[in-house]
Amino acid sequence: MVEEVEGEEGLPPAAKLPRLGNGEEVPSVVLPALEGGTDEIGIALTSDPRAPEDPGSLPEGVDSGRDPSPAPAEAVSPQPDAAPGVSAAAEQNGQSREPPDAEEERGSGTECISEEQQGYSLGFEFSQNPQMLTGAWAEYASTPENYLKGCKWAPDGTCILTNSADNVLRVYNLPPELYSQEWDLLPEMSPVLRMAEGDTIYDYCWYPLMSSLDPDTCFIASSSRDNPIHIWDAFYGDLRATFRPYNHLDELTAAHSLCFTPDGAQLFCGFDKMVRVFETSRPGRECEKRPTLVKKQGQSGIISCLAFSPMQPVYACGSYSRTVGLYSLEEGIPIAVLTGHQGGVTHLLFSPEGNLLYTGGRKDPEILCWDLREPGRVLFSLRRTVATNQRIYFDLDP
Repeated sequence: MVEEVEGEEGLPPAAKLPRLGNGEEVPSVVLPALEGGTDEIGIALTSDPRAPEDPGSLPEGVDSGRDPSPAPAEAVSPQPDAAPGVSAAAEQNGQSREPPDAEEERGSGTECISEEQQGYSLGFEFSQNPQMLTGAWAEYASTPENYLKGCKWAPDGTCILTNSADNVLRVYNLPPELYSQEWDLLPEMSPVLRMAEGDTIYDYCWYPLMSSLDPDTCFIASSSRDNPIHIWDAFYGDLRATFRPYNHLDELTAAHSLCFTPDGAQLFCGFDKMVRVFETSRPGRECEKRPTLVKKQGQSGIISCLAFSPMQPVYACGSYSRTVGLYSLEEGIPIAVLTGHQGGVTHLLFSPEGNLLYTGGRKDPEILCWDLREPGRVLFSLRRTVATNQRIYFDLDP
């Protein structure tokens, strides 16, 4: 089931034109202050601390309440008889408006768009306090007990993909007013696409080379309980393809995590003590299997999240067993297993230069920053509130 909604016309080149329509006009509203909860999304200028490249120094304001000495990393040796080689935004928005007298101190919180960006991107000043610009409320409040479970920016920055408790993926275009920096009065966001899954959505991700100027690159991968992996067209909302993983009993099994390789050629999927690798160009059931636990050595548990280093041929796997595994991209050879989380790991993020790895877990009050130049070393930790098993995302400044 796919519901498609038309949006405004006359968008700049970087924004997708809404695909299909109902002819309704979106009213403009003065943005209310958010009271918290997870039944809404919002666009805001936000600030996150950047980890330093120097492992001996910490960013200002960071809680470093951990022992500075390196934590031991469990080295993993490849097994000779192992099988051959071969996922800003938080789920909860608790932001609120500042009082009027704080507006002058805060400043505009924006930068002019540079010539190099050719008018296709927005410039943000992350050193200022966050300012709520717009969001989506009615879309989630209209269904009882519905709430937002996560949102992810498109790689080209022109739209947002969300997941909610009603098992529907929604795509939102950015309001055209953002491109002209007319931010005083923005309309509430409405989805231009809705893609319904049959059961609880485990994970979802954008194709990494996605560009709104090329519809062929606009697609999304999603996995849900008791269903194959679906590839959705993010331009028209159609189902493009499916990848069908089977277990040792030849039964269809659902992937708990998804992530494309940086070049988009392969789709890595996490299972219980297993990573399966599909060729993006060949949908179906054929895949490469990479066990993470061989003869009781390695990384156990369900692989709950995946991430690829932007600079090195290495990928990381987070597990509900509270561990993070590092593997070679080419053959999946184990490099190390990192331990230290209090709960199952649910989100991984490499720093842009690839030297640092940020990890967060469920029912775990810390985001850990690992220095991969010294595997096992926790460079620092960031405190946050995560009291449930719900997956809570985080992100870094661009």
